[in-house]
Amino acid sequence: MKHISILGSAGSIGKQTIDVALSHPDKFKVVALASYNEVDMLEKQAQELGPAAVSLSVPDAAKALQARLAKNRKTEDINVFSGSEGLMKIATCSNADTVVTAVVGSVGLLPTLEAIRHGKNVAVANKETLVCAGEIVMREVKRHGVTLMPIDSEHSAIFQCLNGEKREHLKRIIITCSGGPFRTADKETMENATKEEALNHPTWKMGGKITIDSATLMNKGLEVIEAHWLYDVPYDQIDVVIHPQSIIHSMVEFHDGSVMGQIGVHDMRVPIQYALSYPERFRSGDYAFLDLVKVGRFDFFPPDMEKFPCLRLAYGAGRLGGTMPAVMNAANEVAVVEFFLKGRCKFGDIAKTVEKTMYMHKLIEKPSLEDILKSDEWAREHARSILSVVEIDGNWDNIQ
Repeated sequence: MKHISILGSAGSIGKQTIDVALSHPDKFKVVALASYNEVDMLEKQAQELGPAAVSLSVPDAAKALQARLAKNRKTEDINVFSGSEGLMKIATCSNADTVVTAVVGSVGLLPTLEAIRHGKNVAVANKETLVCAGEIVMREVKRHGVTLMPIDSEHSAIFQCLNGEKREHLKRIIITCSGGPFRTADKETMENATKEEALNHPTWKMGGKITIDSATLMNKGLEVIEAHWLYDVPYDQIDVVIHPQSIIHSMVEFHDGSVMGQIGVHDMRVPIQYALSYPERFRSGDYAFLDLVKVGRFDFFPPDMEKFPCLRLAYGAGRLGGTMPAVMNAANEVAVVEFFLKGRCKFGDIAKTVEKTMYMHKLIEKPSLEDILKSDEWAREHARSILSVVEIDGNWDNIQ
């Protein structure tokens, strides 16, 4: 029996993690939950799962949740926490041996590190943790002797393809992506794309931020940086290919010419269950099984780095290293979450903001955790200042 804490339980990955846990009640027990401000959802999850503790980031939401749980005999003894401190308590819950990090953004970095330092195994869906501080995180994983298992379908695929293989036989990693809603669109169409168009992902159902990142291919850029840290592979040995069917989740090429890929349905419950059950493979429901005849064909295309500049910027940030990936990520978060999803900037402004912010950043090559957090904060403020000016006059010519 694995005892699980979930950071981000009200999000897409969090809810699907609960589905997996409930489908194997003899294997998994959810003991702690954290999310942002979703009172109704956390109340329902608490009643269904009976965790020892829950937390909401917004203090008023946590108070409302606590009042509701106190009225129910099934939930009156559940500890309720709030804020960043509450997130840390869920990440380090003494009842848990495994922590699923499914929060969105760099907010996942510190609780993930604390979970590792408390000896918890981590199933990571939060890309930003490794993007911002991959060297520090992997060093802590080794130091504390814990397991870091990827939940992303692409990294789950790579992990499975490499499992049991000698690393010296590896030639390259090939990360696949659907190409998103703008795979066949021209650059001008993308520049002025609406939020509704950008959120219309052709294969995956995900939260807003990751769906926009998939439309810009920033999501794939983040996965490239993740792969560098997870598998200790140079960037020159990590390629991206567009695969519209989203059936081959990623591939590994070996130096004898063999290419191994992991094939499966595009349903996140499959990699979530693998991350939680490893090294075992548990039975899945009917949703997990693929009809190859219905798929019919596999297509592959190279990504257009001019049309999708965020992928180019991510490769550049990864190669520069130091604080640059954190800066790139922070600028992207601001552009996507605070501006584009709120209708305050154009789709094309996302990449421009990231590039301008990266250009103005003074790189720290060997950063401490404090350096990374300060660079993240600087990048957010710089990106906000850029986009606030653009929001008023729509003119990029005056942006330094």
